[in-house]
Amino acid sequence: MSISIEGITKHFGSFQALKNISLEVPDGQLVGLLGPSGSGKTTLLRIIAGLETANEGRILFEGEDVTRLHVRERRVGFVFQHYALFRHMTVAENVAFGLDVLPARQRPPAAEIRKRVETLLEMVQLGHLAQRYPSQLSGGQKQRIALARALSMKPKILLLDEPFGALDAKVRKDLRRWLRTLHEEFHFTSVFVTHDQEEALELSDQVAVMSAGRIEQIDSPQQLYAQPSSRFVFDFMGNVNVFAGEADGEVLRQGEAWVHLPEAPAAAQQQLYMRSHEVRLQSTAASHAHLPLRIESISLVGAEVRLELTPLGWHAEELWEVGITHAQFNSWQPSRGDQCFAVPQVAHAIAVNAHTPVTLRWRAGEMDDPAAMI
Repeated sequence: MSISIEGITKHFGSFQALKNISLEVPDGQLVGLLGPSGSGKTTLLRIIAGLETANEGRILFEGEDVTRLHVRERRVGFVFQHYALFRHMTVAENVAFGLDVLPARQRPPAAEIRKRVETLLEMVQLGHLAQRYPSQLSGGQKQRIALARALSMKPKILLLDEPFGALDAKVRKDLRRWLRTLHEEFHFTSVFVTHDQEEALELSDQVAVMSAGRIEQIDSPQQLYAQPSSRFVFDFMGNVNVFAGEADGEVLRQGEAWVHLPEAPAAAQQQLYMRSHEVRLQSTAASHAHLPLRIESISLVGAEVRLELTPLGWHAEELWEVGITHAQFNSWQPSRGDQCFAVPQVAHAIAVNAHTPVTLRWRAGEMDDPAAMI
């Protein structure tokens, strides 16, 4: 079932939480609402569910206006961050709760409720815990029970508010993978709220990045990561190295550092945004860039070795971060305090007073220096 959000605006007193939000969620897609705290993600989710009322705008399910429908009439499943399980009820009773409290004329027969609960518990791989109480479950198990309870009502739409926020990293990763598999198997329409970039990119068919009550960008995870449309999206997506300077023709300078750009910028003051994998490290400066750095820390993180670096002879607001392979690390054997040079391969230029980045790429011949490569 598709969701159409048209011009939604929401005020809490004098505070405007949402500002003319419009968004299309196609049938069967899983859409992530990503943004920092206070960006309006949960407010928008609650308006879709019918738990909050918008001051302006409409919500449509499959073309039908549900803006004034009560939450009970929307057939929406809602999964909360902190589970909201009833402590005095068993797992099976928690899953059955929504069905048990239906009016008599709408309530399925007891045998059908039991069968549905058994099916759902098997689906979330917790059938053996039906008679336990929430206090006897782990966080990951509680979240699966909360999801089974939401699905017991056979909702048209599933809404999830920071569903994995209270769980540790490994459990979060396992549940993300499990939810994606479940979603593909049952093909329901889902919207979930998160402030975790990795979670949004891994789970979503589309990601809507929100800031201060507005949507900054809506795109597929691949497009969002490859071509952020604004400075905010770049900053929020994290792991970005920034070189700010003054343009002199095609050369961007700051202090002792400079970068020769593939083309002359439109404005004098520029910032180059470069992700970790878009930068290479060398023992000497490249012909098109002189960006000296000092190694501050070395961390072995999974399949890569992550280096944090401080600019030498120029300034950056934050430490630079560059990842190298274990093979490169073993060959180079870097230590804290060593000097090296950053070599941009791809950069995204944003003029100081501008909003939209311009992607810059250097030709291979401009970058290659085999003798200096690490």
